[in-house]
Amino acid sequence: MPPPPDRAPSRFASTDPLSGQELSRLPFGPRPSRLLAPLAVTPAKAARGAAALGLDTVGNLIEHLPHRHDDRREATTVADLSPGQEATVVAEVRSIRARPTRRRGFTLVEGTVADATASMKVVWFNQPWLVDRLPAGTRVVLHGRMEARGFRVAEHEAAPGASVGELHSTGLVPVYPAGELISSTRLRELAFSVRGAERDVVEPLPAALRVAERLPDRAAALAAVHFPDQEGDAALGRRRLAFEELLLAQLALLRRRAERRCAAGAITLDGPAELTARWLAGGLPFAPTGDQHAAMAQIGADLARARPMQRLLMGEVGSGKTVVALHAMLRAVENDAQAALMAPTEILAEQHFATVQALMPGELLQIGLLTGSTPARQRRDLLGKLAGGELKLLVGTHALIEPGVEFDRLAVAVVDEQHRFGVRQRTALDAKAPPGLAPHVLHMTATPIPRTLALTAYGDLDVTTLRELPAGRRPVRTHVAAGERERTRAYERIREELRAGRQAFVVCPLVEQSEALQARAATKEYERLTRGELSDFRLSLLHGQLPPGEKQAAMRAFAAGGADVLVATTVIEVGIDVPNATVMLVENAERYGISQLHQLRGRVGRGGHEATCLLFGPKQSPRLRALAEHSDGFELAEVDLALRGEGEVLGVRQSGVAQFRVARLPEDAELLERARMRALTLLDSDPELAEPEHVLLDDALHGAHGARALAPIPA
Repeated sequence: MPPPPDRAPSRFASTDPLSGQELSRLPFGPRPSRLLAPLAVTPAKAARGAAALGLDTVGNLIEHLPHRHDDRREATTVADLSPGQEATVVAEVRSIRARPTRRRGFTLVEGTVADATASMKVVWFNQPWLVDRLPAGTRVVLHGRMEARGFRVAEHEAAPGASVGELHSTGLVPVYPAGELISSTRLRELAFSVRGAERDVVEPLPAALRVAERLPDRAAALAAVHFPDQEGDAALGRRRLAFEELLLAQLALLRRRAERRCAAGAITLDGPAELTARWLAGGLPFAPTGDQHAAMAQIGADLARARPMQRLLMGEVGSGKTVVALHAMLRAVENDAQAALMAPTEILAEQHFATVQALMPGELLQIGLLTGSTPARQRRDLLGKLAGGELKLLVGTHALIEPGVEFDRLAVAVVDEQHRFGVRQRTALDAKAPPGLAPHVLHMTATPIPRTLALTAYGDLDVTTLRELPAGRRPVRTHVAAGERERTRAYERIREELRAGRQAFVVCPLVEQSEALQARAATKEYERLTRGELSDFRLSLLHGQLPPGEKQAAMRAFAAGGADVLVATTVIEVGIDVPNATVMLVENAERYGISQLHQLRGRVGRGGHEATCLLFGPKQSPRLRALAEHSDGFELAEVDLALRGEGEVLGVRQSGVAQFRVARLPEDAELLERARMRALTLLDSDPELAEPEHVLLDDALHGAHGARALAPIPA
């Protein structure tokens, strides 16, 4: 891990020149109550705009950080300006006037300014009061862009030496996130009006930690971010604030993990491994990979403990996560307990059920499937056997957590595509364990997640990664295609594979045709292909709006070879395993994300034959180019993170995962690693954050995440 930067911001709260009034405050230290003072904003429209941004106190304004700084340190002469150039100019007003335009309520202010080199025309929009404020002879600093009609002024102020300071048009000028009713310029003026109030903020980071990380105090960092003295100050100030934000997030995640472990015990699964040993020796149709063996050992160690496992199993497409999950479930069975696997959709649950049955050809072990479509009579039979302990393995959807479903001795719960389930649903599954106990939970995701996001979104879970693919699996050749010529060639390629006895997928983004969205719909494409390019072959249609029985029939027919081509929507994204499928054609591929496309192409090439994925969409699309260039899901996850940012990749707007206000990922990946290390060290030495030097940190943790340190972290 690289050392922290050598230089801190040049402005430190402890070394700024202080006025006599400020010196009188020093014995008392920071006074946070001052930050609660109401923010005075005029006019009323701007006040409403500030309130909409949550800026109603001095403290809120100080925490509203600029998102960039415009460098206006060097002025340009009028003679050196060129068309389209954005620049700062110091000049004298020679003339100025306001005139109405044809647009009602819109005024154009025009003037002439000059410096020692030349004169030029300047233009302001809808600011008629400037005629009185900037009379001829006024020296001004103007910032704007040179356009055909003249120099369009974006911001201005009196030149240095006049009564107004150099705020908007000189130096490193902060640009604030603004709103419809309040501009960044007005926010800059407000921030300048409370300058110095940052000395009243509380410093939550212990001094020893700040020294070790070479971080300035919080007040200095805020001052440097708002009004930097020199280049680099704002970046270093932001780094300090981002570190604090990341540290608090990691402390909260680690506390959550500790509290979950202390909340309840778990059934200890440490009995003889007779069933799993027999299954690994001869029950599997293939030899597990090294990664799978390592994952089984890691999870097995968790299951042997008396505290509930909380582990995320993350793997490349086709890396065999289900085999690892089944091993954990069988550990429960051979310890006279039960296990359940919960999937987000019926199709995925049915596929898991079929896969588990196929992976256990020689074992007389009853496995149940419970979904919303399970017939009432069959459901009653399943629930009776489950409550009596006769049924040891149950696969299903959210139907598993309904009130009437009772387990005899649930010990292991596997949650597939866990991000599709809410906190309440996962909690309801935990409640199915015996009273006073919690199940060992294995969360699975088929989407590789960059380490930076794994630490932020799943930092309260232990993580196991599968990167190694089973022997014989080859990378899927991926091509980006566009135009009718390439479409003709694509269907020729599909027909070649079908004639060789292989199968193919055609994926469309919509179920029914939409005039508003120019995308090929699955139903229309199915009808078109049946009459057109694939008329000599057997086609089947699958989408989420079909009745459950029809969906099952379509999937079973395709998996059994009863159809040559499956025309589908993204219901086939995960869990569909048809080894004979070798071609995946995706229409309107630009409408999908990188991870979704990677999952889709993972449906082909699972039987050892060479496979092809054809993505129809814009050839210049960075996402589609990435799919064509990379076959590794973890590399693609990093590309996706760089293109979209952590919020979009994780879907935090839907899942409730917190987004950072200051920290930026993946840019701050190194800072995140440092924060994680420091959080672990802090909680190792002071689990309750009760030492005097950690009290303010505990307060900040509670304020940011509602997570007070209540219990020591178990070993």
